[in-house]
Amino acid sequence: MLIDAHCHLDFPDFDDDREAVFERARAVGVGHFVVPGTTRKRWPDVLALGERDDVSVCLGLHPYFMAQHRESDLNALDEALAQHPELVAVGECGIDARFSETLDAQWRLLDAQLRLAKERELPVVIHCVQANDRVAKRLRQLDLPAGGLIHAFAGSPEQAHRFIELGFVVGLGGAATHERAKRLHRAVAALPDDGYVLETDSPDMPLAGHRGERNEPARVEAVCRIVAELRGQSLERVAKNSTASARRLFRL
Repeated sequence: MLIDAHCHLDFPDFDDDREAVFERARAVGVGHFVVPGTTRKRWPDVLALGERDDVSVCLGLHPYFMAQHRESDLNALDEALAQHPELVAVGECGIDARFSETLDAQWRLLDAQLRLAKERELPVVIHCVQANDRVAKRLRQLDLPAGGLIHAFAGSPEQAHRFIELGFVVGLGGAATHERAKRLHRAVAALPDDGYVLETDSPDMPLAGHRGERNEPARVEAVCRIVAELRGQSLERVAKNSTASARRLFRL
């Protein structure tokens, strides 16, 4: 069984055919889905999905949506974590250095969420764009007991190793399927068997050959095939290892 360790199935992109999306994923062996929260407004839809046996959920405040976040959202997140013991992580949170005008606010928001994760001994799901070294440094300082996921990893072998040393796994998705991602390919090949999970980031991060299309969890099977090729391993071994890592990280 495959697990899509990061997919936004609560997004409106799936409102017209959400159940069909689940069915297509199940047809290719994807049996479980981890859905992270991005804004307080979306949390109710995320929690509703979490009522399904095949979905696990997290809540967080995503750096891409800084304009939507309010100071009170952090207190609301703390309360939600207390009220919903079924939550498997804090996230999606993180740093997106492409948006320099909100970078200071992003760091304050990330720090607050990392502290909540540490207090509750939950893993954290981190969005990290153009900030791998700085985020790794901050994670080392905080020493989170439950580790977490570096979602949509696109860095170097050295950066991947640094995160894994800190108790994290890296998420491999659409980026790994693109022919020009040579540095990432080297990182994928060098990962330990227990150092990664597979994900799609649906509806975003389309795979090679699917530019402009809505992504969906069924395509985690294609990600698995590419990762197996890059690692020189069987499809079955990569599926087994990635699923075991997701189960361990999120205590599924």
